[in-house]
Order: sequence, then structure tokens, then C-alpha cells
Amino acid sequence: MALTVGIVGTGGIAKTRYVPFLAKVDDVSLLYWNRTRQKAEDCAAQFGGKVLGSIEDLVAARPDAILVLTNEMARYEVAMKLLAGRPRRLFFEKPLVAMEGQARVREKDFHLARELLQRARDGGTETAMVFNYRFFDVVQTARRIIQERSWGKFLHAAAFVHYACWSHAIDLLQWFAGPVARVSALAGPVEYDWSGKACDMAGSFVLENQATGTILGTQGMSFTGPLFDIVLSLEGGRLRLRCLDCEMEVIDYNTRHVERSALTPHISRWDTYGASFGRSVGAYLQSIRDGGEPPVPGLAGLRELQFEAALKRSAAEGRPVDVQKEFPLL
Repeated sequence: MALTVGIVGTGGIAKTRYVPFLAKVDDVSLLYWNRTRQKAEDCAAQFGGKVLGSIEDLVAARPDAILVLTNEMARYEVAMKLLAGRPRRLFFEKPLVAMEGQARVREKDFHLARELLQRARDGGTETAMVFNYRFFDVVQTARRIIQERSWGKFLHAAAFVHYACWSHAIDLLQWFAGPVARVSALAGPVEYDWSGKACDMAGSFVLENQATGTILGTQGMSFTGPLFDIVLSLEGGRLRLRCLDCEMEVIDYNTRHVERSALTPHISRWDTYGASFGRSVGAYLQSIRDGGEPPVPGLAGLRELQFEAALKRSAAEGRPVDVQKEFPLL
């Protein structure tokens, strides 16, 4: 099945993480639009494909899917213009909406993202998210372990995260352990300057399945070390995932064994990080060929922003937040 894929936004993330993979897929042809046309022309010259003059022209070409790869601050505006033409499918970079940058998500970002997904649903447009961390080897292995070893209920989750990985970590927590029900958060007094200033955020939460958890987000963590550390505790065992597809520790209470895995010395974490984009997009394209649901639906992007919005409200108002009541989904 031959596919036509539209690329909206041909900046660095598109040219380094998405288009190189797509250009190597035999049955995919590419269309481009960028606000600065020359950038789209440069991308087409390097990787092949056709540049179109407007968003309207791109949608009118009826590609099988459009990848929305603009920066998060422009994504809402561009997506709404795309939705005016009722495209078949939209695939979004993360976070879904962040008008002040990914380190400074606000409540309004959740509401704009919900409006966006409602517009897509009403117009018959299928939406999907990248969330490429789901496609790390250690994450996929962790999912299999939990499913195959019958470890029972989730009990607790904990995460220590650099804001560069923040939305991914929130997505992973809910993908493994389920939607959040209540949160209580505090914001630290120190502002770090990375992709816009942001304070440390410490939150505790209860999930809908009654598991509890904690999360700490910071920009003060050095990039030379692990960028996130997530611990998932169940009745039958515990899993620890560290950094970009780098390390995993499994403690199996039933066998009383501890299993550890790590990257071999010749592999960089940035290599595995880069490869995860191809896996994510490859799985998405295969879902289109198979006529199935996207592997990561657009709703996952809204759930991530729902969690962030609840953390921000709790910290601002000094009280616990009933997430599903105060920030209802679609």
C-alpha cells in the first residue's frame, strides 16, 4: 500500500529525526509545507518530495497522514488551520500544545489541546502522538515483563525527571499504571533557564486504580547524567528505567532474582534516542496500512497535558486537585 505523508514544519526535528527515516521507506512519498518556504525547499532537495505553497494546498492533496512537526508554541495555530480542511489523519510531535514552551505548560494549554482534539473528532480526523519513548527497547521489554509474569496490581510509581523528558515521563507513567485521579503539588523557588525559565515541581498523585506515586521535575539536573529515573512497583515485582533506553533493573519477587540490562559500550544513548523516532513513525505507518488504530492516540497527548495542568493548579492554589472532575477529557 503506497502512502503519501505530509510534513508540516521542516525545522531541525523534522530534518534530523523524521524525514531521514521516511525518505528510506519505499512506499512513502513526501509533501512539505513550512512557513519559510526555503526551508521546505532545502528539505525536498535533500530527501526528495514536493513542496506545496500553503497549508490549504497540502490538505487538498489528501495525504494519508500529516505529521505536525512545528515547535510546540505554534502547533495549536497550525493544527487548527489544518483541521479546517478535514484531513484524514494528523500525527503530532509532543507536547500536543505548549504556548510558552514545553518547560512552561499552563492550564490554557490543556484547554486548547482539548479544543483541538474535539475539532478533529467532529471533523472525522484521526489523531496520533509520537511519544517515542514508548518505543525504547527497555520500555517495550518492561511492558512484556509486566504482561507475561502476572505481577498483579500496580502499587506505586516514582519519577525523577529533567524537563527535557517531562512530557514523555508523564506519558510513560500513565501508559504503564493508568490515568491519574488526584494530584497535590509544590513548586520550588528556583527558576532554571532552559527552553524558557521553569521552577522545580514536586507532586504526589493517586491513580484511578488507587496506586500512588510521586514525580519531581527539574531543569537543575545535569545533561551528563541520566535524564530520568522511573520506578514502577507492582505486587509481584519492581522495575526501574533510567535515561534514554539505557538501563533497566527488574526485581522479581516471585523468583527472587534481580535482572539488569544496559547499553553496550559502543552504543550512545543518543543513538537509541534517535532510532526510537523511526520505530514510532514506522509503527504509525503500519497501523495505517493495516487499517487499525494508531499505536499512540492523540488522546495520550491530552492526558499528558491534563496531568501537567493539574500539577500547576495544585501548586498555585495550595490544594489537592480532582483531575478528572476539574480537567475533564473529551
